[in-house]
Amino acid sequence: MKRPIFATLIAAAIVCLGANVALPAIQTTDRIETSARNSFVFITYLRDDSIKIQTANDSVVTLTGTVSEWFHSSLAEETVAGLPGVTRVENKLEIKGDRPVENSDAWINTKVKTMLMFHQNVSGLKTHVDVLNGVVTLQGEASSEAQKELTTEYAKYIEGVVSVKNNMTVATNKKTAVEKVSEFIDDASITAQVKLALLLHHSTDAVKTKVVTKNGIVTVKGIAKNGAEKDLVGRLVEDIKGVKGLKNGMTIGQPALK
Repeated sequence: MKRPIFATLIAAAIVCLGANVALPAIQTTDRIETSARNSFVFITYLRDDSIKIQTANDSVVTLTGTVSEWFHSSLAEETVAGLPGVTRVENKLEIKGDRPVENSDAWINTKVKTMLMFHQNVSGLKTHVDVLNGVVTLQGEASSEAQKELTTEYAKYIEGVVSVKNNMTVATNKKTAVEKVSEFIDDASITAQVKLALLLHHSTDAVKTKVVTKNGIVTVKGIAKNGAEKDLVGRLVEDIKGVKGLKNGMTIGQPALK
């Protein structure tokens, strides 16, 4: 009876060893997907999209499925890319329906709405946006004159915008508050919002700007054309939802010629 028992113990040990080898990969896959699903971006912006998250080699993530808007694809990719342990994201997401023609009024409209949605000191939900021949008309209610001016500021610097007509009314009810986000916003979601906001803004170079977020503190590094652009990056970042502080490490100069 000793030989069968010994053989059984050896077999059990081999199974356990095999399980221990596979376990970290399984845990990493589950952790990355769980972190993505529980992120502010996925819960808030991507909740109605159908996104599948697959992890290979413990660090390479592939996104498949469909999203309703073109910018949802970028948000999903940047959020997952910012999660601990992820080294690369292969974005194979498809956009449902027809994508607006680049630089068309519909394209500009989406970009303006997206920009306003990311910022906490303007009302993305209460601002109605119309675009005709590149001219943006804003309507709705602002909580203050300062908020109204800030809404104009964010809209006018979107690539493709010719001018902005702000017909928003200022609330007379002092109880009207700015849309503040009370829940915790994870670092990956903050980074994703910042990167997309910089990408939408024609006066900043998102490609040459590195963004890192730790505990809500955003550090931006890169080359700004001048002091005004560096300050502009700072203003854009500081007002993104979830940002608790900013370290502006942008340097002023001209990028090296290739």
